[in-house]
Amino acid sequence: MAILVGSDTSVICQGMTGRAASYHIERAMAYGTKVVGGVRPGKGGTRHLDVPIFDSVREAVSQTGATASIVFVPPANAADAMIEAIEAEVPVVVCVTERVPVLDMVRVKDALEGSKTHLVGPNSQGILTPKACKLGVMATAHERPGSIGIVSRSATLTSEVVAQTTAAGLGQSTTVGIGGDPVHGIGFVECLELFMDDPETKGVILIGEIGGAGEEMAADFLKSSKASKPVVALVAGRHAPPERRMGHAGTLTLFGRADANHKIKALRSAGVQIAPNSSQVAETMRQSLNNLSA
Repeated sequence: MAILVGSDTSVICQGMTGRAASYHIERAMAYGTKVVGGVRPGKGGTRHLDVPIFDSVREAVSQTGATASIVFVPPANAADAMIEAIEAEVPVVVCVTERVPVLDMVRVKDALEGSKTHLVGPNSQGILTPKACKLGVMATAHERPGSIGIVSRSATLTSEVVAQTTAAGLGQSTTVGIGGDPVHGIGFVECLELFMDDPETKGVILIGEIGGAGEEMAADFLKSSKASKPVVALVAGRHAPPERRMGHAGTLTLFGRADANHKIKALRSAGVQIAPNSSQVAETMRQSLNNLSA
């Protein structure tokens, strides 16, 4: 079992005929992802990568029964694409687009209120359930089916931790890149809830960064829910200079707030095991699992 996507997930792509979408969707299809159609206004009735193209998300869902969409739409129109998918009641929407304007994302967040959609992103590497569904732009050289859920703000560190958990014989149930932007869809708390309810996920790795309050919110959730599964965290940016954006829009500390040490303290107080560095994440998880079974 996994969360959000699996082998039965039917996927459409918004912006399907663009160069980036063509590249990544072709590789997703080769991986085994069930891509059933694409959306590109004005090109409805044509085919691309041997799947039908539709003028709207609603039409694509009606004709294909799609249960997920991945958005490869340029920043200026990405919010409208996400809102169109939300209004079409697509259960899972992944947006990989970078540099979506923050005020546009405020509109998207309003559309999400009370909706049936789980939005992942924007600025996300996507969701990967090993050997079942690749809904994103991540590499797949080191993934293996397993029992560890990974939720992360950092694409690069996700690749590192995926390789580590595979080498350690743990593998992954699902990997979710929640995105690095300050305003985004689901966050750590929602993913932790899903992983805790997944019977085949035995432990969760949380990869955080400076900026925002997602890690502190995760700590509050874990304190209140008394999670039965071990959680290991890596928080990047302990040596980042204050008031300087590091990497992307979400990694910014101002006036001493949202720094790595504060996040680590909050997570540790909630019973989370903190990996001492990026090379020891899987080993920290293995020790946590061993302690649980002892």
